[in-house]
Amino acid sequence: MRRRRSPGFWVLIGLLTLVFVAPLLWMLLTSFKTIGESQQAPPTIIPTDPTGRAYGEVLTTGGQNPVLRWFINSLVAATLHSGLVVLVASMAGYALARMEFRFKKPIFAVILATLFVPGFVFLMPNYLLMDKLAWLDTLWALVVPGAAGAFGVFFMRQFFLALPRELEEVAMIDGANAWTVFTRIILPNAKPALATLTVLSFLANWNDFIWPLYVLFSPERLTLPAGLKLLQGAYTTDYPVILTGATVASVPVLILYVFVQRYVIEGVARSGIKG
Repeated sequence: MRRRRSPGFWVLIGLLTLVFVAPLLWMLLTSFKTIGESQQAPPTIIPTDPTGRAYGEVLTTGGQNPVLRWFINSLVAATLHSGLVVLVASMAGYALARMEFRFKKPIFAVILATLFVPGFVFLMPNYLLMDKLAWLDTLWALVVPGAAGAFGVFFMRQFFLALPRELEEVAMIDGANAWTVFTRIILPNAKPALATLTVLSFLANWNDFIWPLYVLFSPERLTLPAGLKLLQGAYTTDYPVILTGATVASVPVLILYVFVQRYVIEGVARSGIKG
């Protein structure tokens, strides 16, 4: 028999939901306000005279503030980056979880140790590497660095360790090689972990602010988070325009999560810590 939740439980859930959803609602409602109403004190919640002026300015902005171009740049960079992260992490994680080779444990220990190194430590080495590859001021500078991150490798390794070995043993008895087992058996059963890692890496790249400012110089090549800083400088007191840009930046991530939330929850639940 299913246990009934107490009213206090649902009140707590409602309050937690309000804490997380309220800033998003405020951002969305303010984007439809006029400049004067957005600066009123005390502030209004529902726009008294809704207008789409801010969306018109943001979505048609050209010259120094090409918001649509920033949006496309962010979408392309985050998509390519998350795909590359999943490719590298899945292969490395499977090798560390299932294959036997020399120095396997020390290699994994070194990979794991990099999780404790602050990200800013890699800022200058990555910049110099992008300079040597002539990738500065290109989207490749946003896609490739971090594709072999330790978290993705660790996350996929933990998930693969939880899969029963019988799946692989049966396939090998039938004559399948390691690559066939990995692509035909392991990956189809790892959809929750792959979806979770895709969302996390997409979100990290999409929201990245510091790195694009270092490696991108042309206004038309900026990503949306870095470009919004310029938008804020151009419209210092135009809060509806600023929050419209923030609303546009949040849409792809929310849509992505809606479609893969089931896999994300399952992936997190099944990727527990296992030695």
